[in-house]
Amino acid sequence: MLATTMSRLPMAAVTSCLSRSCILTKAGKPSFYTPVQMFTNQARSSTRRTARAAKARSLKEIIMAPATDTSFSLGRGLVAGASVIGLGSLCYYGLGLSNEVGAIERAAIWPEIVRQRIRDTYLYFGGSIGITALSAMAVYRNPTMLNLMMKNSWLAIGATFAAMIGSSILVRSIPYQPGVGAKQFAWMLHSGVVGAVIAPLCLMGGPVLVRAAWYTAGVVGGLSTLAMCAPSEKFLNMGGPLAAGLGVVFVSSIGGMFLPPTTALGAGLYSISIYGGLVLFSMFLLYDTQKIIKKAETHPVYAMRPFDPIDSSIGIYMDTINIFIRIVTILSGGSNRRR
Repeated sequence: MLATTMSRLPMAAVTSCLSRSCILTKAGKPSFYTPVQMFTNQARSSTRRTARAAKARSLKEIIMAPATDTSFSLGRGLVAGASVIGLGSLCYYGLGLSNEVGAIERAAIWPEIVRQRIRDTYLYFGGSIGITALSAMAVYRNPTMLNLMMKNSWLAIGATFAAMIGSSILVRSIPYQPGVGAKQFAWMLHSGVVGAVIAPLCLMGGPVLVRAAWYTAGVVGGLSTLAMCAPSEKFLNMGGPLAAGLGVVFVSSIGGMFLPPTTALGAGLYSISIYGGLVLFSMFLLYDTQKIIKKAETHPVYAMRPFDPIDSSIGIYMDTINIFIRIVTILSGGSNRRR
């Protein structure tokens, strides 16, 4: 804009002044001082307007600016850094370099009831994964149900949240009794609802889902081993920071519903929700694993309410589901870029 103004000003100023016959000095000679001064003033004002316009970009323009790779690179760097720390911690505690005793050392002196509690918890955890997979496949093969789960209306989203939270509350509200009863049916209902919710992930394709399943198994297995080898209270003190991180990831996920990842702010929210969420739920898995061990060791044998392996398994189950969802999203994004 400044170049255009400069190319137009001199001739216009000179023509205007010549037409008025006002450029004679006392000696009767022409003077071009006035046109040059006008040119200088207008050039300066044009420069100031350009600078003000650059600073006065609207909030909408800033938010909707095209996304760059910075947010995604930072997210991948966060995951890579967390992976290095996790592997280093696993080697440190697994090789017995720590002076503190971990659960894996205490397992040799556990009474049978503690072993039974942990065994039942992980059996229900495995059952939840199986029911979720079957439910997801059933919904995927039913076009009506699949279209219902893929709706982006606020009513469908609200109904999905209500079904998941409601079924979880129902499971936790029923006292546990060994065998098959109301608690077990509510547990199966909750796992089936979660499977229905994640059924649209099947559209990513079998190869991506299989790879994501293997990666998730590796992550969960490695983190569970780390939680077993680490001192008992090591990760149980992370409850407060994890709750704050969960709030940040939740808000980012909600914001990502309104801003596409092709915008600058949308890309940042997407990176926090996916990459940050992957690290967060991995830390939650460490926390929930040690919480299971602690509760199995300390729950009174003759308490009014017996040890509940179903409630204990829900934490690591939801952590695993969230890790799986994010790994699928990352892998599908990589596959699309290669295409």
